Amino acid sequence: MDRSWAQPVSVGVVSAVIGVTSSFAVVLAGLTAAGADPAQAASGLVVLTALMGVATIWLSRRFRRPLMVAWSTPGAALLASTGAVAGGWPAVVGAFVVGGLLIVATGLVRPLGRLVGAIPAPIAQAMLAGVLLPLCLAPVRALVERPLLVAPIVVLWVVLSRFAPRWASPAAFGLALVIVVVLADGWSWLRPPEIALTAPAFSVAALVGVALPLWVVTMASQNVPGVAVLAAAGYPVPWRYAMVLTGAGTVLGAPAGAHAINLAAITAALPASPESHPDPARRWVACQANGVACLLLAPLATTMAALVAAAPPGVVESVAGLALLGTFGAALAGALAVADPTPDPAVARVPAAAAFLVSAAGVTLAGIGGAFWGLLAGVALHLVLRRRRAAA
Repeated sequence: MDRSWAQPVSVGVVSAVIGVTSSFAVVLAGLTAAGADPAQAASGLVVLTALMGVATIWLSRRFRRPLMVAWSTPGAALLASTGAVAGGWPAVVGAFVVGGLLIVATGLVRPLGRLVGAIPAPIAQAMLAGVLLPLCLAPVRALVERPLLVAPIVVLWVVLSRFAPRWASPAAFGLALVIVVVLADGWSWLRPPEIALTAPAFSVAALVGVALPLWVVTMASQNVPGVAVLAAAGYPVPWRYAMVLTGAGTVLGAPAGAHAINLAAITAALPASPESHPDPARRWVACQANGVACLLLAPLATTMAALVAAAPPGVVESVAGLALLGTFGAALAGALAVADPTPDPAVARVPAAAAFLVSAAGVTLAGIGGAFWGLLAGVALHLVLRRRRAAA
C-alpha cells in the first residue's frame, strides 16, 4: 500500500475501535434498561455498528471530507435513565422510528432546526447532565460493593487517563471483558451475530418520554457539536444531507433495536486533524478506514454483548460510568454557564439547576420519564424568569 495512505488508515481504524469500545457498555445498558431482551439488545448493537460503518463510508466518499457517523451515546444514557415505558419494547422501537423521522425533518424543515436551536443550551446540557448522573455514580457504588473486581478497572482507567486518555475507556472495557472471561463457565459467551426484529408500536408515553428527549439530546449533544468540530477544522458539513442520511438510517435500523446514529462529535476531531494526514484533502481516507473497521466489528457485537450480560453485577456498569465522566463534566459545565449574568447570576442558573435535578430524579409522571419533565421544567422557568428580568 502507498505509505501516504498508511497514516489516515491507521487513524481511522483506531478511531473506530475507540468509538465502539469506549461506549459499548453505555449503549448496551441503555437498550437493556429500555426493555430489550439480550437478543434484542445484541441485535441493536450489531445494526448500530454496521450503520455507522455504512453511513461513514458513504458520507466521506460522497463529499471527500472527514465526515464520520457514530451512535448516540447521550441517547443511550437517556434510555438507561428513562427505563421501561408503557407499551414495552415495541413502543420504544416506535419511539426510535419517530426520533429518526424528527432528525430527517430537522434537515428538511428549517423551522424545526430553529426550534432545537431555541432551547437554551444550558438547559439542554443540564438535562443531559441529570440523565448521566445516575450512570456516573455506578462506579462509586460498585467500588464499595465489589472492590476486588472493580478497583483494578478504576485504577487502569485513572492511569491511562493521565498518560493515554484516548485509550482509558476502551482499556477499562477490555479489562472488564477479561475479568468476565476468567470468571465465566466455559465458552457459552461465543455467539454468532444475530438480528432480532420487532414491529414498532406507538404510545404517547414513549413518543413524549423517549422520542422527543432522544431527538433533543442527539441534536444538541452530537449533531450540533459535530458540525462545530468539523467547522473548526475547516470542513463545512452538508447539514441537510447528513441529517437525512442519519435520520433515515435510524428509521431503517429501529426495528432491529438501533436507537440513533448521528454525526460524530468528539471522535470526529481525530480524522479531521493533522494527525490523520498533513494534507487536509486526504483526511477523508481515515473515515473510509473507520467505516470499514466498524463493518468488521459489527459481527463481534453479539459476543461482546453476551460477555457483558455474563458479568458480575456492577462491573460493566462501572465501565459505563467511567466512560461518561468526561461527558458529564462537560454537560455540567455547560449547564452552569451564564451568558448574561445580570441581574443575578444565581437566579440565571435556576432553570438549568431545575432541569438537572428533575432529570436526575428519574421521576415518571403519566408514564413519561424524567428527561422530558426536566427539559419542560427548565424551559418553563427560563421563560418565567426571563420575563421577570425584562420587566425589572
